[in-house]
Amino acid sequence: MLDALTSSTAGSFFFLLLAAALEVLGDSFFQSGLHRTAGPARILSFIAGTVSLILYGAMVNAPRWNFGKLLGVYVPVFFLVAQIVGWVRFHEIPAPRMIWGGAFILVGGAILGLGRVS
Repeated sequence: MLDALTSSTAGSFFFLLLAAALEVLGDSFFQSGLHRTAGPARILSFIAGTVSLILYGAMVNAPRWNFGKLLGVYVPVFFLVAQIVGWVRFHEIPAPRMIWGGAFILVGGAILGLGRVS
């Protein structure tokens, strides 16, 4: 079933988007646990982060992908999701330098994603 879903460009993108959301949210839960919470909220943040990162790892490695191409396309998706979560959850607005650097990441991902991997 996963191979059928990831055989199309739209299906693969959706799958990578969901995986990136799980990874970024997992990282953000650990960030909260380490620096923004205390007591039971800290423990819950670490548990949520652990569960999210385990789900991410299982999800991104379950389909049969070309690993090099996968990471080349995944990094830009991860970058975009990380910027959105940073903005929404932590009120971190990307600086112009981050936007310019991110544009290069996105162009590189497009080249790898649209190009043929030998």
